[in-house]
Amino acid sequence: MIAVLTRIFGMHNLSLAEDVVQEAFLKAVQTWTFNQVPDNPSAWLMTVARNKALDIIRRQQHFQHLSGELAYHLQHAAEDTVRQLFLDTEITDSQLRMIFACCHPSLKEEDQIALTLKTVSGFGAAEIARALLTNEAVIQKRLYRARQFIKEEGIQLEIPLGPQLPPRLETVYTVLYLLFNEGYNSLKADELIREDLCMEAMRLCLLLSEHQVGKQPATFALLSLMCFQTSRFDSRIDENNSIVLLQNQDRSTWNKELIDMGYHYLRLSSAGERLTVYHVESAIAAEHCLAATFEETNWQRMRQLYDLLLEQKPMPVVLLNRAIVQAQLGKKATAIQEILAIPDIEKLLSSHYIYSAVLGDLYLQCGEPLLAQKHLTQACGLTTSQAERKLIQEKLGLINN
Repeated sequence: MIAVLTRIFGMHNLSLAEDVVQEAFLKAVQTWTFNQVPDNPSAWLMTVARNKALDIIRRQQHFQHLSGELAYHLQHAAEDTVRQLFLDTEITDSQLRMIFACCHPSLKEEDQIALTLKTVSGFGAAEIARALLTNEAVIQKRLYRARQFIKEEGIQLEIPLGPQLPPRLETVYTVLYLLFNEGYNSLKADELIREDLCMEAMRLCLLLSEHQVGKQPATFALLSLMCFQTSRFDSRIDENNSIVLLQNQDRSTWNKELIDMGYHYLRLSSAGERLTVYHVESAIAAEHCLAATFEETNWQRMRQLYDLLLEQKPMPVVLLNRAIVQAQLGKKATAIQEILAIPDIEKLLSSHYIYSAVLGDLYLQCGEPLLAQKHLTQACGLTTSQAERKLIQEKLGLINN
């Protein structure tokens, strides 16, 4: 809705479009509380937003803020024009335009990501802060700074071509990747997997892959990764909302159609000459899908892929995952040493539960209960997820027994 309305009003009136959409949802809350929810809530909201847009458009002073050609059409056939703008094809195009506009290279990269997650994906400041490992106050400043820059510089709602495209595409990929990750391993206390966010990320990535500017190997690789990861949703959580670890998952429940789609897009991604992190991460996910059982996983191949990923993405989380692969190869003591050698590991252990959780589990496997208890207890206090806390407490129970 915001994308379509911004198409009408212009990118510099982004805040105005957001206000109109907010009013539509506010009216829904007020109306649906006392009346029956309409058969098609989405259409109801779209209609209310359209009418509010028309009210503003009919106020002649607003025409000066619109592009000349669009203002002319709206002035002479406002009802028909706005109705056309709410067709599925226009919504799709508007969303893509919005993504690329928010990822304008003149904006600072952190502002691009925050603005896109807020505008295109509907993230709140708290969710963006979690995704970017910062706080809400910082995100609010970034959003304000980005909106002001767009307004002052007159940035257009457009999909660039030629040399302007690659810099924006990289940020678009980052946004879609972060959106999917937040859904795949949500930080919400009572919801480990947010399928709505994952589906939105996949939808936008598919949208990008079908557009002439987005038919790139990296796009296909990212979409492939999403397909592989999504295929395991039904096996990751049991009926008691407990986490099922990869080695215990029922692979017969993995979605074969999504896995086949993952292979399809992975093949398409091989057409280019440039290897991206999405190619490597998709290949890692594919290895899990290729193995009939957890024990049959080609861990030697996995270590090679993580070595390759480290070259592309030298980050602590990659080092952590590579250490986990080392443990699967029977090198648990080596894995522990590799984790302890991660730069700023003490800070990571005290701020991100996953590092303490993995380290504690490895100490448990190595028969060192005191160190295992220390790190698992620390991890339990750091996570906000009920499912993750339950899993850690189960491991702590093994020590006490």
